[in-house]
Amino acid sequence: MTEFGAIGASRPLVLVGGGRMGSALLAGWLAQGLHGTAIIVVEPDAETSRRLKAENPDVTVVPDLKKVRRDPEVMVLAVKPQVMGDLLSDAAAFPQALFLSIAAGKTLDYFAQAFGANAAIVRAMPNTPAAIGKGVSVCVASGKVKEDQRRLCTALLGAVGTVAWIDNEKLMDAVTALSGSGPAYVFYLIECMAAAGQAAGLPAELADMLARQTVAGAGALVEASDDESTATLRRNVTSPNGTTEAALNVLMGENGLAPLLRHAIEAAARRSKELSA
Repeated sequence: MTEFGAIGASRPLVLVGGGRMGSALLAGWLAQGLHGTAIIVVEPDAETSRRLKAENPDVTVVPDLKKVRRDPEVMVLAVKPQVMGDLLSDAAAFPQALFLSIAAGKTLDYFAQAFGANAAIVRAMPNTPAAIGKGVSVCVASGKVKEDQRRLCTALLGAVGTVAWIDNEKLMDAVTALSGSGPAYVFYLIECMAAAGQAAGLPAELADMLARQTVAGAGALVEASDDESTATLRRNVTSPNGTTEAALNVLMGENGLAPLLRHAIEAAARRSKELSA
């Protein structure tokens, strides 16, 4: 448990928000050896609170930050951006904490204005595959974050997937557009592949199964092929004048998948920038 630093009963980890991402993080921490007695979850929803208590009997669950009586080592802010403003004043009562936010669009400066210029703040963008330990998170830190605090954030987010750091916060809009929103693009690709299979004559159930398993299998192959580029993997399955080449001639055409995805990610990055303004 050394990777979790000084987190313990006297200086706990406070998780604000027990929704899907918060619950995924909590499960990852417990699986990695952080004891439940070192965690306090702040969750106002009664039904979610009951579920969390039933699933994690050692974890303390409280309805709001005013019920937190111990100074936390780290406070993880895992609530939706639109409700973040409602809890900032209560969170600011713990100025010695490391603040780790996973709220999209909320900048380091946004939190510094609430917590003070000396606050240690890390902004992170995880994505939904964190729910099965396959997420990817990109982090950026304020100037007050110490090296051991960076390692702590890496350990906390690493419990649910891969972690990367950037120095330029402006890149977070592109990160949000690519990896934060990216799972939705892949899910839509599966929908489109299944629909195209049906249009080609396949039964709906078979088309859906084939689309799902093809994308899942291709992703697993990418993960297992660290020494090969995705371009190499693509070429490996493309026989000259074969069926795959015929399809790729469409997908790689002037109006094919590459410009479409570029426009989509540009649109998502623009929206991310608008939301953080």
